[in-house]
Amino acid sequence: MNAAPAPTPQPTEAPRDLVGIGIGPFNLSLAALAHPLTELDTAFYDQRPAFHWHPGLLIDGATLQVPFLADLVTLADPTSNWTFLNYLKTRERLFPFYFAERFHIQRTEYDAYCRWVSEHLPGLHFNHQVDAVRWNPERTLFEVDFTQLDDQGEAEALGRTYTKNIALGVGTEPYVPDPLKPLADAPTVPVIHSADYLTHRDRLLAADHITVIGSGQSGAEIFLDLLRARPAGHEKIHWLARTEAFAPMEYSKLGLEHFTPDYTRYFHALPEAERDRLVPAQWQLHKGIDADTIAAIHEELYQRTLHGGWPDATLTPGVSVRTAGRVAATKVELHLEHRQQGTRSRLTTDAVVLATGYKERPLGQMLAGLDPYLRRDTAERPRIDEDFRLVLDESVQGAVYVQNAERHTHGVGAPDLGLAAWRSATILNTLTGKDPYPQPRRTAFTTFGLTGHENRAPHTPTGAGERGNLIKLVD
Repeated sequence: MNAAPAPTPQPTEAPRDLVGIGIGPFNLSLAALAHPLTELDTAFYDQRPAFHWHPGLLIDGATLQVPFLADLVTLADPTSNWTFLNYLKTRERLFPFYFAERFHIQRTEYDAYCRWVSEHLPGLHFNHQVDAVRWNPERTLFEVDFTQLDDQGEAEALGRTYTKNIALGVGTEPYVPDPLKPLADAPTVPVIHSADYLTHRDRLLAADHITVIGSGQSGAEIFLDLLRARPAGHEKIHWLARTEAFAPMEYSKLGLEHFTPDYTRYFHALPEAERDRLVPAQWQLHKGIDADTIAAIHEELYQRTLHGGWPDATLTPGVSVRTAGRVAATKVELHLEHRQQGTRSRLTTDAVVLATGYKERPLGQMLAGLDPYLRRDTAERPRIDEDFRLVLDESVQGAVYVQNAERHTHGVGAPDLGLAAWRSATILNTLTGKDPYPQPRRTAFTTFGLTGHENRAPHTPTGAGERGNLIKLVD
């Protein structure tokens, strides 16, 4: 029998300097870089029992779209004990990796590396669900209420801790388009998000006809994996996408400079309306398909024509799903519209994979206690300053940092693993009021804007309590 939760949360005695909520790659990066800063008392909480990074998409052979140097710490501190290369050394795999000459590692290896860090780094508390965050004006501290969970995920005890600063790294959640929401949880017909692909892979392969929706990297990898597992001439796969083409990701050297601190600072300084215009227009910087994956798909399709005939695989871009419904309890009927042609059609299928991406996890319930102190933009989104702090009322002396919840203020680099270490270093420099991780003066050959020299100014740390300066940073 599960133990009953304590009637009242029991606070820890001394306030912490930083509490992290969520232990994904970004807060794990922050914890790793905070570890050698012995003056900081930190704790990080996550409701999951252990670290796992997109387990449903760890497809055999799938690689990261960033180099291995974009690990948790290297781009801020290559001498850290928590680098990917040091992980290989502890596993006696450094020489095999050297001879493999791999710049882009497999996702399964990145997941194993992050789990190694999470298992050896102190101050991480899994099976702890954060329930609420409040500002306590009497104690001039944040209150963080949490529920400690048992191995079955059931409530075991309630707790409370006080902290001077908070780092939100709760990640994203799968996005399911409205027309398909009623079917996504159906038990009879598999309509699943790509995040759960490997869990349902055998069931999907048993289906007579499969439809994949989404033109990004996940959709391409899933289409390729299904294609390779189906017999030639009997593939019965349909790949649909809203985009006008199955387009390659922008991966030119100068294009990649949109994922530098220089561009992030430039983007943050733009007017809100211009930032909102840019984000969807830059989709190909992060939502396209890796060129090697496109080549592998074409090669697989081509090989199936060598003995005559064409594979029974249909690739159709420029199509949106208007509505969807069940047919005879075991099939799904998709009502499609082709925007360029202005035509409509129906597609009956036995299984659907939604490679439709992710959306920022809503923070409203967790941050309800901070709502009176939050400052918002014209679209009612939280305002976030250059150093990744929520803009709060001047009466709040601490800071709430955000990780991967700031695309509207910092641009397409917000979810990019390559900027994780730099963002963590920026947060720690700001939080300590010192410079434990000196930042480069310049990171891009491109000068963004006519006042580009201002974007490359060295970072000047400011104390987390300097709320007057903080307000001035955001227009």
